[in-house]
Amino acid sequence: MPELPEVETTRLGLQSHLKGRRVCSAEVRQPRLRWPVESDFVHRIRGARILRLARRAKYLLVYTDMGCAIWHLGMSGSLRMVKAGTEPEKHDHIDWRLDSGWILRYRDTRRFGALLWASGNPLTHKLLSHLGPEPLSAKFNGDYLFSVSRKRRQSVKTLIMDGHIVVGVGNIYASESLFLAGIRPDREAGSISRARYGRLAEAIKQVLQRAITRGGTTLRDFIGGDGKPGYFAQELNVYGRAGAPCPTCGRPLRDRILGQRNTFFCTRCQR
Repeated sequence: MPELPEVETTRLGLQSHLKGRRVCSAEVRQPRLRWPVESDFVHRIRGARILRLARRAKYLLVYTDMGCAIWHLGMSGSLRMVKAGTEPEKHDHIDWRLDSGWILRYRDTRRFGALLWASGNPLTHKLLSHLGPEPLSAKFNGDYLFSVSRKRRQSVKTLIMDGHIVVGVGNIYASESLFLAGIRPDREAGSISRARYGRLAEAIKQVLQRAITRGGTTLRDFIGGDGKPGYFAQELNVYGRAGAPCPTCGRPLRDRILGQRNTFFCTRCQR
């Protein structure tokens, strides 16, 4: 499932191909995604000039001079550039034909993604307005985590995976960040000190930024390829490695279910 680093890699890979281009026409072959594509979307986007690309949480925002398109890649969605005349395949649901002679093509085998339209400020859209701060922003730090965690009895892992608290810290990145910070994922959120939350906030930033950097090595795939960014699996310390030796102390890694998600950790290095 595309997480924040993969969506950011998508933004980085597409922005030079989209910024300043005009959308000559659009085609929606399959409108039944997670939320139906509005019937008049092709008319809204036709003739629009793309001003810039941004990201909010796991949503890709394409700002134009007529409004803003909000993409969500769901569990299996991807965006890529293909040359005009390239025949769509079975799961290629949406095309934007650009004045550059290229097509922005959306593929989604499971159809859990979405394409929405905001005529005004997209950040006030009901899907975005309630979200917590970006983890790579200055607003997200140890003091903030310490403040929002007070009197909370939930586990620290479920806290940092709550999009109302902070966006984009998915299951893999939560496990990796907690390992780097030396904090057990099942620790009660309200019991962790300000100093330890400072280490956790920095670990989250480090893990996500490293994942974005690794994804950046596959930007060429957004042109005529499968449109999928690189993933972080080759550098995971704990996620998916139950029973394997801890990379720090050598003790076998453990796993358990927290918040209905698989969680991986070291009983010696994390406390």
